Amino acid sequence: MRRSRVVCLACLLTAACGGSRTPTTPSGNAVVVGSSSPAQAYLTELLNLMQANSINRDRINWTDVRTQVTQRAQGAQTIADTYPAISMALGFLDDHHSFYSGASGGGVGNPSGKRCAAPAPSTSTMPADIGYVKVGSFSSTVAGADRAFADAIQQQIRSADAPAVIGWIVDVRGNGGGNMWPMVAGVGAVLGEGVAGYFVPPSGASTPWSYQGGGSFSGTSLVGQTSAPYQLIRPGARVAVLTDSLVASSGEAVVVSFRGRPNARSFGGATCGLSTANQTYRLSDGAMLYLTVAVMADRNRTPYGDSILPDETVSGDAEVIQRAIAWLRGG
Repeated sequence: MRRSRVVCLACLLTAACGGSRTPTTPSGNAVVVGSSSPAQAYLTELLNLMQANSINRDRINWTDVRTQVTQRAQGAQTIADTYPAISMALGFLDDHHSFYSGASGGGVGNPSGKRCAAPAPSTSTMPADIGYVKVGSFSSTVAGADRAFADAIQQQIRSADAPAVIGWIVDVRGNGGGNMWPMVAGVGAVLGEGVAGYFVPPSGASTPWSYQGGGSFSGTSLVGQTSAPYQLIRPGARVAVLTDSLVASSGEAVVVSFRGRPNARSFGGATCGLSTANQTYRLSDGAMLYLTVAVMADRNRTPYGDSILPDETVSGDAEVIQRAIAWLRGG
């Protein structure tokens, strides 16, 4: 069994997890009794961002949260001293997905973060009439790494495609997330052109994501791209998507992208349950708050936000492959 504590995952609303957003005007102050002014101001800054933007902001008692969090930070003299209080605040958000990364790179855990486990999947040799592509996790911030990752996924497709191929297996098992954009761009030849899903906030307009001409788009913004778009010999062929409980966040975004696609069906186990979208906010010291602000919805606008059940629950590594192949062949 592989066990994964899912905390550092998708920055779904920003390209390559590197964006930031100007916060909404703060409301209220967090008074840290017995703490230095820098520590007090920092915690206030963080709580204001949470209150203004959290997906659960309208159902949280912010007076109570601010009281408990600031009490936890009593005596804090430095920003690092506030980390236990920041962890408490993350837990009060009750979204299981938000997290904080300090300016020096160290993280602060979310006590409500999900822990998911699944057996390590293996890959069987595919028959000649079945194409296979593995979509794994990706989180590098090295320049150009995202395009290289998308190209590697697309190369799997290019190498497997042939006139005899009647359908595709898209294996997302074990994909714990990271950056969804090169994943969508890489698998786009099998996914097909057009809107594949939506980010749905608690209020206001939804933002579509799509695949077009070798690129993945958030709204109208190109955020992921392959070097040379590939087109299948048989566009629109059947697709079997394989899932397990380690599929989380950006991995779940790939699963959602195939929901509602004609001739697509999923097999395996339920996903981890982080089918929500994080927005990044840069704090005054350079630290980053990755805050859950929306749920994922498929192309038919069916919302998720938790575990995604497969169309067919199948246990066993060999069994899920066999069932997927049988369905691709019309069974």
